[in-house]
Amino acid sequence: MRNIIVNGEKRAVEATTLDALLSLLDYKGSWIATAVNGEIVRRAERNAYALADGDRVEILSPMQGG
Repeated sequence: MRNIIVNGEKRAVEATTLDALLSLLDYKGSWIATAVNGEIVRRAERNAYALADGDRVEILSPMQGG
């Protein structure tokens, strides 16, 4: 179990990679952007990006409107 912060909210998760975390939280689609500890993580790198205790994960999605 890892204790991480996702979009400012503390969570205890079993996910070991960023890709697994996105699946666990039901984020789907190529339109999202991710960052861990302030560093952008590209979509192609998410499957291999290992999460650690205390990581700060930001998941961003585009907003519609004007």
